[in-house]
Amino acid sequence: MIILITGASHTGKTLLAQKLLEKCKYPYLSIDHLKMGLIRSGNTELTPYDDDKMTEYIWPVVREMIKTAIENNQNLIIEGCYVPYDWRLSFDERYLPSIRFVCLAMTDEYIENNYDLIFSHRSDIEYRGDDIDCTIEALIEDNRNVIAGFQKHNERIALIEKNYERTIKELIDNF
Repeated sequence: MIILITGASHTGKTLLAQKLLEKCKYPYLSIDHLKMGLIRSGNTELTPYDDDKMTEYIWPVVREMIKTAIENNQNLIIEGCYVPYDWRLSFDERYLPSIRFVCLAMTDEYIENNYDLIFSHRSDIEYRGDDIDCTIEALIEDNRNVIAGFQKHNERIALIEKNYERTIKELIDNF
């Protein structure tokens, strides 16, 4: 089984992947690590801020890794924001039953009421430095874009509305 986790920034994609690694004992791949490896090795001129272009660049690699893992009957957790909204079009009917998709997003109200908490947990799993781009406005815009994009393609979204811990626990319990 492939567990494909995506969503908006600061929603806990990496935390969920870590918790599922601990529960399921599946290997875990961070698309962010792959992105930075490609950037730092000089294999792309894209930067960490070229999100839309990075999705176009990196998704074909991730897609083929997913296909290979399924063909080899291997389990894998893949986590990151570089998953296109229409990701299902990348796979035919023999692959899709082996992929569990999870998209995390927060409501405007949750962000507004919990911004300090969100910001305080930004480095729980991986260090994010000063993270000056993480503002209420930026989080709201990113979450709205993720929700609209995946809803347009009829994807189910795990919406964090009131209780973050409960939402994550319910997701983990369903695996």
